[in-house]
Amino acid sequence: MVHFQETFEVATGGRGMFEVTAQVCACVAASRVHTGLCVVFCRHTSCSLAIGENADPSVQADLLAWLERICPDGDPRTTHVAEGPDDMPAHLRATITRTSENIPIVAGSLALGTWQGIYLLEHRNQAHRRRLIVHVSGDE
Repeated sequence: MVHFQETFEVATGGRGMFEVTAQVCACVAASRVHTGLCVVFCRHTSCSLAIGENADPSVQADLLAWLERICPDGDPRTTHVAEGPDDMPAHLRATITRTSENIPIVAGSLALGTWQGIYLLEHRNQAHRRRLIVHVSGDE
């Protein structure tokens, strides 16, 4: 069994969804795993990961709008505002989404569906550099 691990950074422009499918696919290719599992892990508490539709940008806009409705910035009921009014909402959004994704590897490629992409969801308003760890394990 092969184990391969790589870390890469994503520069965000502030709140939004940033597709990282190509970078994760490059890690899988570098691993030379033919059949196995790819785990993508986000090392932060105010951003997260999602697998979502990559064909229609309105899907991303709707997801971000939904997150804003359930975790609005500046909610007076939150007390953790050390880094501003988007601080606690960013933590809440990261908690209700995911910090890791598991994707099977079939015939050397991620087994994503036709319209699926892997996204980093930046929940803070300011731009950040986020680190993702990709761990690939399986057979060559």
